[in-house]
Amino acid sequence: MHEVLFQPLELGAMTAKNRIFMAPLTRGRAADPMFTPNKMMETYYRQRANAGLILTEATGISREGLGWPSAPGIWSDEQVEAWTPITQAVHDEGGLIVMQLWHMGRLVHPYFLDGNPPVSASATKAPGEAHTPIGKQEYAEARAMTKEDIERTIADYRHAAENAKKAGFDGVQLHGANGYLIDQFLRDSSNLRTDEYGGPPENRVRFMREVLEALIDVWGADRVGIRLSPNGETQGVDDSDPAATFGEAARVCEELGLAFVELREPGPDGTFGATDVPKQSPLIREIYSGPLVLNSDYDADQAAADVASGKCDAVSFGRPYISNPDLATRIKVGAHFNPNKDVPKSWYFPIPEGYIDYPTLEEEQAAASSAA
Repeated sequence: MHEVLFQPLELGAMTAKNRIFMAPLTRGRAADPMFTPNKMMETYYRQRANAGLILTEATGISREGLGWPSAPGIWSDEQVEAWTPITQAVHDEGGLIVMQLWHMGRLVHPYFLDGNPPVSASATKAPGEAHTPIGKQEYAEARAMTKEDIERTIADYRHAAENAKKAGFDGVQLHGANGYLIDQFLRDSSNLRTDEYGGPPENRVRFMREVLEALIDVWGADRVGIRLSPNGETQGVDDSDPAATFGEAARVCEELGLAFVELREPGPDGTFGATDVPKQSPLIREIYSGPLVLNSDYDADQAAADVASGKCDAVSFGRPYISNPDLATRIKVGAHFNPNKDVPKSWYFPIPEGYIDYPTLEEEQAAASSAA
């Protein structure tokens, strides 16, 4: 019943060999030196090249935009050099890899900014506490971005896209989800602006559009995608009329001809907060005619059903790809999934355990045969 997941899919200029994608997963292994990828990450991505498309962990476009310990960046020559063997490893295994470009906005703690406040659409403050190398710290109020800040940040996105091309990626995905900077502009609980970047939905999508246009200038629309999270509150960001806001965002994606759109639609146990609000994917499916990828809380049966029904064209798996480097193979043969070491230490701490030590099905079978 899973055969539909193993049909190839055209994503603009890219062809995915199957419809089982690897979702972006922050893993915090770029520890030495800070923000620079390493050999352990090369192994990790190589192991998972069986996915139809790998969407990398969120990757910082600038020092200002990255506030997660040991997350990678793509603004420096050293980072480009360190990412290059990773893309080559995925290509050697016959895979596709797209870089997710990330600016965290108000979710960057001043610890990462030499004590300066983070930037956002407006002078707002995220609820809760930030994860920093010195422990949990209360978020700080952001500084509202000026027009010059906006122009500078768009230039940072462009520079990051150029670096991703130098590093050998197949394309880029704009991180527009989960309450980070793009999402902070999109939603009216965090965007309180009264200029051309605030107010009605057609203004609040302007920053997203201008960033996408910069990425398209570098890559072409047929190698640029976006991730959105149109369903409910996430990290303190919400919207009073998500259908209007994300319908407008979908129109931008359609007008620009993006290669794909990925939507995060969490269930009751979502990582960034549970939600039972109406899903916006049917509306977005009506407006955006390109490949639609859905994510969150899927198993193989539901993924196959949603692709077969036309609800989406592919499904991106997150946590299952943590503990199952050969997830696509396991789905194809109907094998069991490895249990996930479902603790934050194995998700985010810069160690190989819980990262590159999960066995493939072939390795499991070989070990069982040796033990017998």
